[in-house]
Amino acid sequence: MSNNITTNRRHFIKIGGAIMAAIPILALTSRPAVAATNAAMRTAMKYQDTPNAEKSCAGCLQFVPGKTATANGGCKIFPGDTEVSPHGYCIGWTAKPK
Repeated sequence: MSNNITTNRRHFIKIGGAIMAAIPILALTSRPAVAATNAAMRTAMKYQDTPNAEKSCAGCLQFVPGKTATANGGCKIFPGDTEVSPHGYCIGWTAKPK
């Protein structure tokens, strides 16, 4: 009987450990892989998808580039926003240091 209890305990610990290891993985993969915008911040900062003269998001210190130079990226001012155009502009524009 002692051997049976030890076997059950080991089985329980293995299954419990596997479940505990899977929780963070499931939490990270369950997030939607869709693009997101922060509409409230965009409105407050008067974001537009077109540049203002020579001022564009690609030349801004706050811009986080996408995978390519022409792909949409993010912005440090718009948390969670992944649809910021490199050709866009907002009133928070700050020139990148040269």
